[in-house]
Amino acid sequence: MDMFFQSLNIMDYVWCFVVGGLICVIGQILIDKTKITSARILVLFVTLGAILGGLGVYQYLVDFAGAGATVPITGFGYNLAKGAIKGVQEYGLLGAFIGGTRAAAGGISAAIFFGYIASLIAKPKMKKQ
Repeated sequence: MDMFFQSLNIMDYVWCFVVGGLICVIGQILIDKTKITSARILVLFVTLGAILGGLGVYQYLVDFAGAGATVPITGFGYNLAKGAIKGVQEYGLLGAFIGGTRAAAGGISAAIFFGYIASLIAKPKMKKQ
């Protein structure tokens, strides 16, 4: 048990929280202060993650913040780009189409499963304008 606590670095958790929180704060500011719809912000974040992942820049953020960079929606875009690049290296041009989906399959499956469970539990209401 002592080895477990010796390997814990509390700053890893702090940076994970700070980076993930900053990504979410940026999204919340965009929702509150602009007229951009939530759906467009979602697409913007996924696209930004994919572009930064394709350029290799997002990897530095992942190395620094771990789950703080991979759990927010920008991490999904990064994961798609990383999978597409790996797919191209393994299968050629066709790999660009299957690599991203293969890399993100676990996350997509989890989103479908937990979304279904939430739909069984929750009682949705229409949003008032």
